[in-house]
Amino acid sequence: MKFTIRNILFIAFCTFTVTLAACGGGGSNSQASTSTTIPITLDRSQWPAGALPLGDGLTALKPTRGEVMSCVTSFSKSASHTGPWIQGSYWYPAQKVAVEGSVNWVGDTQVSTSGSTTTIVSNNLPEEPSGVFPIQTTDPAYQYDTNPNYIEAQNIDLTLPSNPQVAASPTCVPMGMIGFAVNGIAIYNALDDAGDDAVAHETQDSCHAHPQSVGQYHYHGPSPCMPNVDTSSLVGYALDGFGIYGEKDLATGNTLQDTDLDTCHGITSTILWHGQQVTMYHYVLTEEYPYTLGCFKGAPVTADLTAEQISEISNFP
Repeated sequence: MKFTIRNILFIAFCTFTVTLAACGGGGSNSQASTSTTIPITLDRSQWPAGALPLGDGLTALKPTRGEVMSCVTSFSKSASHTGPWIQGSYWYPAQKVAVEGSVNWVGDTQVSTSGSTTTIVSNNLPEEPSGVFPIQTTDPAYQYDTNPNYIEAQNIDLTLPSNPQVAASPTCVPMGMIGFAVNGIAIYNALDDAGDDAVAHETQDSCHAHPQSVGQYHYHGPSPCMPNVDTSSLVGYALDGFGIYGEKDLATGNTLQDTDLDTCHGITSTILWHGQQVTMYHYVLTEEYPYTLGCFKGAPVTADLTAEQISEISNFP
């Protein structure tokens, strides 16, 4: 992957005693979550009204439904964030604060398929307005997450197989970009730099996205600004070439959930792929953890990974 920064304007040093890692930034907040102990279950009928299960600690060394097979197995908890929307083992999306503001960008993303490859070229800037980053001290979100990072244009140039194949065994998912949405925004796994549920913990804007330390704006889960997120159509591509689709099943129209999907958070069923209706494997976005990918079902394209990601995969137990 050719991945450079255009116009680095700012290098942020956090005043807290933390080291900014794969995502987000900012220190711990002073507001603890309510200690409600309700066991995590994939049975939706057991969830509290308006709540989603919290994914904290749900990483695994082998493919496991409802968990992330994370290449990184040891995390620092010094930069963990929380807020009143997190209550025990569940969190309440409707109660979560969002980063304020509206900043317009000029996104430029081209996706093309020719022969055996699909090519994605993008500046990784959003088509929809983002919130204001760094998070301003006057923003109510600042008390929960002091993310000091600017959104910066990236040079994305991905070459993925247009006919991806299931590998002999799944691959762990590294930190950083593991997929790319067709609207030009990077997709990360479900974890923040503390190894917690990033969608629940990290404070994001109204598009459910934010920048990390080098300015890459990204999602950790479904976003209202993603194209096709609430349909059965293509949302983006994983770095193994398989498609990432919206939450609906094409044949039935039903909303797919963790219990419908395999350990990599995907399923083999009928989809529209490059203009043709086919039956093939694909990943599915869900509103519950792990949201995007639990592991790579196919082999991630090495050329589209960073050196750090390759090292994380190589050193996985």
